[in-house]
Amino acid sequence: MKAAVFMGPGKMEVHEVEKPQIEKPTDALIKIVRACVCGSDLWWYRGISKRDTNVTVGHEAIGVVEEVGSEVTDIKPGDFVVAPFTHGCGHCAACLAGFDGDCLNPVSGTKGGYQAEYLRYTNANWGLVKIPGQPKDYSDAQLNSLLTLSDVMATGYHAAATAEVKKGDTVVVMGDGAVGLCGVIASKLRGAKRIIAMSRHEDRQKLALEFGATDIVPERGDEAVKHVMELTGTGADAVLECVGMEQSVDTAVKVGRPGAVVGRVGIPQKADMNTNNLFFRNIGLRGGIAAVTTYDKEILLDAVLAGKINPGKVFTKRFDLDHIEDAYEAMDKRTAIKSLLVISEG
Repeated sequence: MKAAVFMGPGKMEVHEVEKPQIEKPTDALIKIVRACVCGSDLWWYRGISKRDTNVTVGHEAIGVVEEVGSEVTDIKPGDFVVAPFTHGCGHCAACLAGFDGDCLNPVSGTKGGYQAEYLRYTNANWGLVKIPGQPKDYSDAQLNSLLTLSDVMATGYHAAATAEVKKGDTVVVMGDGAVGLCGVIASKLRGAKRIIAMSRHEDRQKLALEFGATDIVPERGDEAVKHVMELTGTGADAVLECVGMEQSVDTAVKVGRPGAVVGRVGIPQKADMNTNNLFFRNIGLRGGIAAVTTYDKEILLDAVLAGKINPGKVFTKRFDLDHIEDAYEAMDKRTAIKSLLVISEG
């Protein structure tokens, strides 16, 4: 089968690799319909973080189940599914508490390789999210929105949920990538009255406004804090940190009012953080790895199917698998907000 392979910083290739097989009774084999490139993939693509070379990559996809292991009873061959990047078991303390991103029963084996024609998915019985019908039953736009449920929409929702966004709140969203834009969607879905999107790029600003943002703040650092305070008077009730860089985290703490909660989902790029700033202003800090399966099953799948949210608009360029290098380059150069990979028709 064809699969995207990371050859080193700035270099992606498509290789013919062995098709995965069922290895464990908890596995499912999925024929991928659509996949995509994530902003977090750019960290190792740019050489900022380390990753082994000559390995298959990707962690977001939708597809059709081809085969299941003997312990997989809730998913069957022929099912159309979201393949979350998380692989929750569904019965450990973390999963039962709604934090399947931190499942306590991880299954060893590949959890990457979604940018390929086939995927072996572990902990498939509960971790996979069944979509009604088949890919042919959905429009192109709907398929794109369903694909976001494998990561970015759920991660944006996790930022809003952990920041405790509620009806009538004023929210600041740090980051105008796909996760931040999905954080805008999530804040509106949870009833926020005012949503301030921090963005310096016109195409992303327009999409943020379309998704429900009420204000745009293009500045960074102290100037951004000043602008937010001018808009709100006191600071935001909730802050969604969707970048992970030191400046973004620092700004997120400063733009919240006393007692606000920061929902942090940007992958941390620095180990240290000055928590004294949290203490002296009674700012709460939560967040982490999204509970993708939990959010999809409880709210997000139904919201997409009902047309209440349309997160698939974050895909602004599409590619086939043979042009994987172009897909990464488009995101690296910011000519795409998020790159879609059309793998098959299902």
